[in-house]
Amino acid sequence: MNISASLVKELREKTGAGIIDCKEALQESLGDLSNAVDYLRKKGLADAKKRAGRSTSEGTIGCYIHSNNKIGVLVEVNCETDFVARTEEFKQLVKDLAMQVAASTPRYLAPEDISQEEAEKEKSILRAQALDSGKPENIVDKIVEGRFKKFIEDTCLLQQAFVKDTDITVKQRIDNTISQLGENIKVRRFVRFQLGESL
Repeated sequence: MNISASLVKELREKTGAGIIDCKEALQESLGDLSNAVDYLRKKGLADAKKRAGRSTSEGTIGCYIHSNNKIGVLVEVNCETDFVARTEEFKQLVKDLAMQVAASTPRYLAPEDISQEEAEKEKSILRAQALDSGKPENIVDKIVEGRFKKFIEDTCLLQQAFVKDTDITVKQRIDNTISQLGENIKVRRFVRFQLGESL
């Protein structure tokens, strides 16, 4: 199938994927743009899984200060080589992640960072809320499970909806960059400051 350069360009602008990957995705999806986006997402996820074990000792620390000067963020993002750390795509990812932390106030990086004690405490609060609202005992467990999943999506950076494109998660945004740059990328840590928050 003959794929037009304008369609490849449109897909590139939409996904940030490389020209060859965009052509392949459009050929596989017979020129359908939304199916091509899905194809690239799946490919990105597969590529990211392949690279997950690789060491990430390079990278950068990014910062973001909100326009009102009342919120500031530092985020450390690691990759495999200094070459990738200096690319525009990597720098943009770091900037996006710092803005994400400023906008969405995550408390944890990933679900595994929530302690067992904290998880049990949150579940007991959710259970009490469900019972107090008069929900039958037999469906309370399902309600707690659903609300705890929502708690994870709200409080864990990697599980949050990406603020610039809420159709994907932050993890998918990172996986897309892994696919594009061909290196493993990990968020190591972040800190968010809000003026007067501990007062």
